[in-house]
Amino acid sequence: MTNDPSADRPFRRLGLVGKTDQPGLKSVLDRLLTVCETHGVEVVFQGMLQPGDLPGPEIEGTLDNGVDLLVTLGGDGTLLWGARLVAERGIPVLGINLGHMGFLTSVNKDEVEDALDQLFRGEYVLDSRSTLEARVVGTDRKPRARYLALNDFVIHKRGMARVTRLELLVGEGEEQEEIGGFSGDGVVLSTPTGSTAYSLSAGGPIVAPGMNCITVTPICPHTLAVRPLVISAEETLTVLRLDGAGTLVLTVDGQEATELSDEEAVIIQQAEPRVNLVRIPGQTFFSTLRNKLNWAIRPHGDG
Repeated sequence: MTNDPSADRPFRRLGLVGKTDQPGLKSVLDRLLTVCETHGVEVVFQGMLQPGDLPGPEIEGTLDNGVDLLVTLGGDGTLLWGARLVAERGIPVLGINLGHMGFLTSVNKDEVEDALDQLFRGEYVLDSRSTLEARVVGTDRKPRARYLALNDFVIHKRGMARVTRLELLVGEGEEQEEIGGFSGDGVVLSTPTGSTAYSLSAGGPIVAPGMNCITVTPICPHTLAVRPLVISAEETLTVLRLDGAGTLVLTVDGQEATELSDEEAVIIQQAEPRVNLVRIPGQTFFSTLRNKLNWAIRPHGDG
């Protein structure tokens, strides 16, 4: 994890994204706008958050107007959506959790005033997180589409639970090598950040966010011989389908989905953009594991 103490980088123009139907949104917005006004920070909106949904005067603008910080109001899904909006421009992202788990969001709704006061005083750290790129290619190997993910790409059958047969390859050109094929419900290809999301639920390892790797986690494989695999982020992965039954789908961060034809393959590589997640000093990856996933919590009575 790259820690970048950033007291010399004040934020002056803040962008907001959030779900208008999120419980508690208006109350948090009201408090957030008050703190921003106190510190002389300008606020603009984007995407799901519209001026009519705000508790005070309408706020005009878009994220294209030179914002230097994005604040997401919601859960991890909202943060992932916002992070993809600004990843190419290197705008830091602060998540305020209005949901349940909020593993990636660093501020709870009852901490808004204190956290923003610290932030605007320059008391914060940037965690630099890697992203993945997926290219959907046909037999001519020309990309039909490109996608960016902070958490993961999932390749699976659409609709009810259906088994699919997939083949995994590593490398490119003459150096490409077969990893192997398997039958199962699909496969998760994740960044270290995404290792605590779907990959973890599918039996994958927890990976510290500073690791330079890609995790390959088969979903419910129909064999005892297939296990999660961690490879170097410098490698290129290719996923091919070995059967033509049913519709195969590529899902991006659990939000965007595209159907794959029988002839198409998915090529996964580490992407160039990195997402800078803002956290308040004292918050760490391992404290979040303990507090939000109850990782290695001592049973009552242990010394």
